[in-house]
Amino acid sequence: MALIAAVPVGLAAVFLDRDGVLNRKAPEGSFVSSWDDFHVLPGVPQAILRLNRAGLPVIVVSNQRGIALGRYSASQVDSVHQCFQQFLALSGAHIDAFLVCPHDAGRCDCRKPLPGLFLQAAARFPGLTASQCVMIGDALVDMEFGRRLGMTTILVESDLSLQIPGAGQAAELASLRCASLSDAVDLILGRESSEV
Repeated sequence: MALIAAVPVGLAAVFLDRDGVLNRKAPEGSFVSSWDDFHVLPGVPQAILRLNRAGLPVIVVSNQRGIALGRYSASQVDSVHQCFQQFLALSGAHIDAFLVCPHDAGRCDCRKPLPGLFLQAAARFPGLTASQCVMIGDALVDMEFGRRLGMTTILVESDLSLQIPGAGQAAELASLRCASLSDAVDLILGRESSEV
């Protein structure tokens, strides 16, 4: 019950990091630049479908520094996301918004953990309040992003071999920790059903 209590009553939206939560993270120094590189993690379509059926907007917020570095283009990222939407549609699921920071560090206010991607989401989803949202991610920047905004944060600790520096700090900042998106959705919907 203590874990479920960490999820806000009246949840408004679920924010998801991309690499490491929805798809297998590329090794450090590599990038996911095409659909061929995008390997969906087990249970992801079903987890997203459960959030969709619960009426919760599902918003992906992703730093895509590879665009700034010239490793791939914004249109390639869009293409990956379109392919992922088509893949999800096979299970009846969908993402409500993909919000991407294409910049390198120190060049914007939208690179997580800065709040710009949340502000973009709030513009698309009027009335969105950060304290009524959950951020699910696998890295320190995700936990910092959520905590700075007052969100509940859930750390996915899926592939320890691909964790980047800051994993220990991320675990300390997380409201909750679990092994997969499916487990995180269990926590979220457990709270929602307990309020019915």
